[in-house]
Amino acid sequence: MFYIPAQRVITIRDGLTRPFTDYRAGDPFVVREFSERLHQLVQTEFAQTDRLFPQEGRLKKEYRDLIEKHIFGGFGLQTDAERFQRRVVLRGTGGRVLPFLVWSAGQREFVPLLLGLYWLIPPTKVSRRGKVEWVVIEEPEMGLHPNAISVVMLLVLELLGRGYRVCLSTHSPHVLEVVWAVKTFQQHQGGEADVRAVFGLPAKPNLKSFAQECLRKSYRVFYFQPNGIIRDISGVSEHEIVLGA
Repeated sequence: MFYIPAQRVITIRDGLTRPFTDYRAGDPFVVREFSERLHQLVQTEFAQTDRLFPQEGRLKKEYRDLIEKHIFGGFGLQTDAERFQRRVVLRGTGGRVLPFLVWSAGQREFVPLLLGLYWLIPPTKVSRRGKVEWVVIEEPEMGLHPNAISVVMLLVLELLGRGYRVCLSTHSPHVLEVVWAVKTFQQHQGGEADVRAVFGLPAKPNLKSFAQECLRKSYRVFYFQPNGIIRDISGVSEHEIVLGA
């Protein structure tokens, strides 16, 4: 299982990724473990380049274009060397640098999520990472506007297409709208073009195959009531979504 916690924003402090040992013993293990994964990814796997995003071979070009448009606003995600570590910054045209402290709340929340997805989606012909079967993502919508949430859900569907089983917890109606749109297409014989239209994807062969795979997956939505009762739901505001192959 690979766990992306709700507290992911604390895994990057002032642009520096934090190793497992940077936390106190009582801090949640899932946060410490996720933080260590990001630290190793940035400090070792990306040691030979200062560009984290956009980067060829990491995610489909259409996904990168949507992320750049709706989340980074034309800026690139890069690293600068500082104190023998690699500090994450946003860099625009003309070399303009935006340090971590001036990022939007959505950018701060999204970058650790993006790096987690980098780890899950290797830049090779291998579709998934090792023996990981389940991916748990808490509140993927945090800090993001609706178009950006749609981009995140597109990446979640990419995980499903690669054979992962995905569990999301959310407070966002927009997350549910994306899930229920796909379910509606399944129930009413919708086609791959309908799925692509939700995300504004062009009619390219690889994206058609991706959309067709989305329609072959199963999607379940549950509401966890305060009294501990769990039930299937279709229109309440707090949900637990379980997506499975």
